[in-house]
Amino acid sequence: MADYVRRLIDPVIEDLLEEVPAVLLVGPRAAGKTTTAIQHAKSVVRLDRDAEAVAFRADSDSALKGLAEPVLLDEWQTVPSVLGAVKRAVDSDRRAGRFILTGSVRADLESETWPGTGRVVRLEMFPLSIGEQLGSTGSFIEKVSTEGLTLSGELPDLRGYVELALSGGFPEPTLELSERTRGRWLSSYVDQILTRDVLSQTGDRDPEKLRRYFQAYTLNSAGLVTEKTIYDAARINRETALGYNQLLSNLMVIDEVPAWTSNRLKRLVLSPKRYLIDSALYAGYLGTDVDGVMRDGDVLGRLLDTFVVAQVRAQLTAANKPCKLYHLRQEQGRREVDLIIEIGASKIIGVEIKSTSSPTSKDAQHLKWLKENLGKDFIAGIVLHTGPQIYELGDGIIAAPICTLWSNS
Repeated sequence: MADYVRRLIDPVIEDLLEEVPAVLLVGPRAAGKTTTAIQHAKSVVRLDRDAEAVAFRADSDSALKGLAEPVLLDEWQTVPSVLGAVKRAVDSDRRAGRFILTGSVRADLESETWPGTGRVVRLEMFPLSIGEQLGSTGSFIEKVSTEGLTLSGELPDLRGYVELALSGGFPEPTLELSERTRGRWLSSYVDQILTRDVLSQTGDRDPEKLRRYFQAYTLNSAGLVTEKTIYDAARINRETALGYNQLLSNLMVIDEVPAWTSNRLKRLVLSPKRYLIDSALYAGYLGTDVDGVMRDGDVLGRLLDTFVVAQVRAQLTAANKPCKLYHLRQEQGRREVDLIIEIGASKIIGVEIKSTSSPTSKDAQHLKWLKENLGKDFIAGIVLHTGPQIYELGDGIIAAPICTLWSNS
């Protein structure tokens, strides 16, 4: 495809298909999984099309035979038995590069007994990052760890970052639609998730209660709030809220960043921070626009935080070393770091996110505290901001524009 936007995860898929029999891409609906998987496949089976799914429902093992490999089995969750067929095919012939599976539901994959364990390598794929939209293959994490951060290209101001956050990373509305149509697409996306996709998973959810829960969750994105805060706001009980949370997590509409813990730090809060998977969902559900965000400091902070996490999350899957994302907070908010990027087993990058154009050393005080406590395991502290300059805030701690997340040179 001449107009294909290459994704950060493409080299990872290429490398895996050279060595393992099967790769499974899981991600939010409309994140671009199928388009990416097609680039690596010789045969494509769209299991969400009844005509193509009939044979696989009847006899998945037989239907797989004779197809040119790699075979893309798109939307596997509509014919779950195909996972078992892939397992059996791989067990009988472990040649590399045989199958690619894609899906927008990860519920069945959380089980330790799912049939692909040890046979299918699973990758999570998220909506487009800004770097991918601009054709940048640079890694913020690697830059921080090695040569340092640099700037290139257009430098947005605060309003520009809000515009980027509200446009989000779903490929169709971001790359192909006008701003007005994009808003309608996002609204429809959320509506379909809360009705059609939910019903396909459960068949018995109350759509009005679920909408209230999703609204409460959206308003608290990037927040460290209790479960009770959200289910009270949604006017539902705890059991129902936990069910909705798991359901939306399985559909990859929401995500939780766990709390980071260390025996070197005391009185750490263990609750996760809650996030929408893409900052554009603010616009899709709440109907807010740039002017509305600029007039509301709370929404502005949450939107930028959600946006930054989406950019970092997209890079983690493609990182050369295993990376995990956390947040850090002490009891009563004595110390708090927005993001902790853990590289390998122990190396740490701390990140603060500020909606100011010129952060000061005060904005870095919690990063300095973290550095003092972690010593050599602390790689760097970054205060991401909306201004145009990179500058030092202390030994090993710098202020850098948010756009260094995708700057190429």
